[in-house]
Amino acid sequence: TFFNFMKGFCVIESLAGGDLIIPAIMEKFKEILPEALDRNLFELIGKSWMLITLPDKNSQSGANAMTASWGCAGILWGKPVCTVFIRPQRYTFGLIEENDRYSLCFPGEKYRSALNYCGSHSGKNEDKLKNAGLTVFQYDNVPCIEQSEIVIVCKKLYADDLKKDAFTDISPLSNYAKNDFHRFYVSQIEKVLIKES
Repeated sequence: TFFNFMKGFCVIESLAGGDLIIPAIMEKFKEILPEALDRNLFELIGKSWMLITLPDKNSQSGANAMTASWGCAGILWGKPVCTVFIRPQRYTFGLIEENDRYSLCFPGEKYRSALNYCGSHSGKNEDKLKNAGLTVFQYDNVPCIEQSEIVIVCKKLYADDLKKDAFTDISPLSNYAKNDFHRFYVSQIEKVLIKES
């Protein structure tokens, strides 16, 4: 089952067939401008963690997510942007290469066990989000996590690989014993959703 939102209603499309219309989960969220987000991003990304969430046609829930605690946000090219970093061996790497848009979802401390699960299991052989107890909904054709306190919808602008010979300080190289350097994706922040209290 997955969720698709249209005009304030939630259409639940079942794998068994048939649609049910219920009040939208989106009633729990409101859209704000990126610059109106008043949460500490160092805290959100580095300590609370986020789920990089992408479409996945091979998953029953229609999406896959990877837990991440590295990332950044700011202004570049006159746009609000965020940057995420993904190693080439991750299942999510193939998904972000295939898709231009994705979401960053922040479920918060209440869902620490789900974040740990999504960070220690691969979506290649299982519906990771379902098994973590998380629910997917579609917002503007981008998969998001219902349990999130904050959702940031992103569109890729630029991608490149970190390069060993470009490091001006060698200390971070200790993270790359296998030479599996991250690819980074600079992405425009299109929408920010916050859960209504």
